[in-house]
Amino acid sequence: MKTKLNLLVVVLAASLLASCQRDVYMFTSFREPADEGLRYLYSEDGYSWTAIDGVFLKPELGEQKIMRDPSMVRDDKGIYHLVWTIGWQGNEGIGYASSKDLIHWENKKIVPVMEHEATTVNIWAPELFYDEDEDRFIIIWASTIPERFPKGEEEERNNHRMYYTTTKDFETFTETKLFADPGFSIIDAVIVKKGKDDYVLVLKDNTRPNRNLKVAFGDNPLGPYENVSEPYSDFKTEGPSVIKLGNEWLIYFDSYGSKSYEAVSTTDFKKFKKINDKISVPEGHKHGTIFKASKKDLKKLLEK
Repeated sequence: MKTKLNLLVVVLAASLLASCQRDVYMFTSFREPADEGLRYLYSEDGYSWTAIDGVFLKPELGEQKIMRDPSMVRDDKGIYHLVWTIGWQGNEGIGYASSKDLIHWENKKIVPVMEHEATTVNIWAPELFYDEDEDRFIIIWASTIPERFPKGEEEERNNHRMYYTTTKDFETFTETKLFADPGFSIIDAVIVKKGKDDYVLVLKDNTRPNRNLKVAFGDNPLGPYENVSEPYSDFKTEGPSVIKLGNEWLIYFDSYGSKSYEAVSTTDFKKFKKINDKISVPEGHKHGTIFKASKKDLKKLLEK
């Protein structure tokens, strides 16, 4: 009897420890006019989100001192890496910082990803993706270089394409190259690994008549991405972020036209189902990215 009781205690302790160590979902966030800094939401189930009070990194980089589109990834050592938009216009670069606990930040700097292109109008919405096959981080973002691409209906200063660089340590970066040119103005792209040699690019068609979300497909995280889909969101939607729950993928996005936050679910990125009635996102949340954090780090955030 005593042996069974001891065994039960061990099992319960192991279960409690596993529960304490289990990750939670976090959503990076900011609020307009984007001059306050980094905020967070958290969720246990990926559907219902709660805001954490406070600002956890002030926008001190760049001339315009803003933080938009914060994108976060945690590496295999438990370090969180953050990139963000530091200005509406200009060619300064993107913001970068790292943290061990989501509160205290180090290595804050501007990465001058477009310094070789003097006429660059803007550097928007950098997005981090960890390429496990090559053990590297891929950073993609949208920029406009006037007169570089056919513009269709777009003004020259609004004719974006996606660019990229890669890094293993956030100290040295590969040469900036063109990432995606689907033949139209594109911003807010997100790389999703669906399976081995199976990738999806979730993107915003930023052309004036569309301004909605689509997907494209490739067999490598660096593309090329082809077979651009029809839109699955309404006019004036942007800032997609993707989370996998079971056998479904949820795509959250900012419906700035209707001043709401929305989501769709999909199992194959070909058919999409609206799930606005299943999600709860705090008012005022502006788009960032969803990542996993430890419960230990969440506890520190809530205590702070």
